[in-house]
Amino acid sequence: MKTPASSCALAALAVCALQPAQAQLYPAKSIRLVIPYAPGGPVDIVGRITGQKLSDALGQQVVVDNRAGGGGNIAVEIVAKSAPDGYTLLMGANGTNAINPSLYLKLPVDPAKDLAPISMVASSPMILVAHPSVLANSSKDLVALAKAKPGAINFASSGSGSTAHLSSELFKSMTGIDIVHVPYKGAGPALTDLVGGQVQIMFTGVSSTLPYVKSGRLKALGVSSDKRLALLPQVPAVNEDIPGYEVSTWYGVFAPARTPPPVIDKLNRTLVAIFATPDARARLAALGADPVTLSPAQFAAAVRQEVVKWAKVIKDSGARPE
Repeated sequence: MKTPASSCALAALAVCALQPAQAQLYPAKSIRLVIPYAPGGPVDIVGRITGQKLSDALGQQVVVDNRAGGGGNIAVEIVAKSAPDGYTLLMGANGTNAINPSLYLKLPVDPAKDLAPISMVASSPMILVAHPSVLANSSKDLVALAKAKPGAINFASSGSGSTAHLSSELFKSMTGIDIVHVPYKGAGPALTDLVGGQVQIMFTGVSSTLPYVKSGRLKALGVSSDKRLALLPQVPAVNEDIPGYEVSTWYGVFAPARTPPPVIDKLNRTLVAIFATPDARARLAALGADPVTLSPAQFAAAVRQEVVKWAKVIKDSGARPE
């Protein structure tokens, strides 16, 4: 006669035996990759590269599904509440997984508990740019100028609580300067006003800003990575003047929590192989991004560190979503 304990043990063994089989059969149908922002932005572009490469590697169609809104929280909720079978994935980023948990007073789901990290796929720095009228050619010059004229310099961002905004708030706190935030609804309008001279400086993405820098319509004062970029070797890293300053916009793939580990591992191995190929690396390089792949455990640890980092910046700055 089977006891309740022996029945539970048998059930557990059955589940363990089933999971490797699931990984061997997976994927048996198309996969949905949910993008938390509108088409055309960096998360969407990296997501579409990832989706295409996953489709080629796995032999199943990967359907990109843009679900913009709520600062990315709508897409996170959709994925977190989907069946944990590997057929609905999230293209996550700093904002959705590291910033929003502290930025919003209440979220429909907890990204740390309700999502399973699979792998980071890419990372790109921000670039600090200024209108040519600004009398500064480096981050060090900018700090000196801001200290000489407190409150006189405006900085644009793509919105309150965005990575662009918080990168500037971190810069402010580390240098002790007084500069004024001017939030916009997206990087496009912010860049337009920066080029037009309505605002003076901005931390923003490299790929969208590079044409303005090359044409001389904006000045590059520094990059937020821990080293100089191959695309702009003449532009110093901000941390050359402000030691310890480093900000990267990262992109990574998540599944719903409780997705079987063999499925997570198969997706991880596939992503690692994809972003080791010359074609994938070249496509990221054109965006000013570097391929970065991690194990699920490493990715989870990296996200936890990012949550702590941005929680402090948000608390110190009082940032809140619009």
